[in-house]
Amino acid sequence: MTDRFKISVFVALSTFFVFGSGFTKLPQKIHELSVPKTKQYNDPCFIRNTTFQHGEELCYKVYYNVNFVWVPAGELTMQVEDIGNQFHLRAVGSTYRSYDWFYTVRDYYDSYLDKNSLLPVISIRNISEGKYKLYDKVVLNQGMRKATAYRGNQELYTKRSDFNLSGCMHDIFSILYYCRNISFNSLNTGTNIPVKILLDEKEYPLNVQYLGKQAKTVVKDMGTFKTIRFSPQIIDGRVFKDGSELKLWVSDDLNKIPLLIESPLSVGSVKVVLKSFKGLRHPFTAKVE
Repeated sequence: MTDRFKISVFVALSTFFVFGSGFTKLPQKIHELSVPKTKQYNDPCFIRNTTFQHGEELCYKVYYNVNFVWVPAGELTMQVEDIGNQFHLRAVGSTYRSYDWFYTVRDYYDSYLDKNSLLPVISIRNISEGKYKLYDKVVLNQGMRKATAYRGNQELYTKRSDFNLSGCMHDIFSILYYCRNISFNSLNTGTNIPVKILLDEKEYPLNVQYLGKQAKTVVKDMGTFKTIRFSPQIIDGRVFKDGSELKLWVSDDLNKIPLLIESPLSVGSVKVVLKSFKGLRHPFTAKVE
């Protein structure tokens, strides 16, 4: 199997921005943000959670397409836990056992969000992709615009980096839950929503483009739904085609859960499809058939 194909299989699992789990210990004290009451609902630094709650669990099947054949590559599960003044977002993505003989993915991500702002205060990636291993933990002081990154393994960090942030910052997991809480009803189709993502100690100023509503969207094995469509800007790299777009359909109800994601890759394309759900905050009214 070529390296490009292996990379594409991995991206088929990680295109959804995330994977995660809560295997690491937290520091004794975490900075708490003081949130001004005058902040607007769609402020990129402060947004009110109206869509998810403790106990929500979403499971997705990930398909990789090559030569017009859709191959189920693995699964992604995301969970929400309420831990007091924070939400712990937990996710795990893995290839199916039948594919492990040529390329194994076991990726864990977690993000600890301040409840008032939905900004991450701790972001963790614990990645195992073939022979590549990475443990990366970032502690963010959003109020002071500072961050500390730790790399190595969970027991003994081999590298520590302290750096400044240019503004409020999301990680590749928290941005999904931020997008779910955007008030799309007040936006015009084509509106770009600016966000910043921190990844590998680099800041990426990106846009999320609102694409409007769709009365009927078919989701494989789940039915037909009313959806809201938007397109998060992707970070350029060798796994995506030039000018490619990530398209995301979420339920057009109060939950705004992601139902479907599609994106072309440098080799083939990827589709992430909702498989099951539980613990939703609101009645799931988006299904029409």
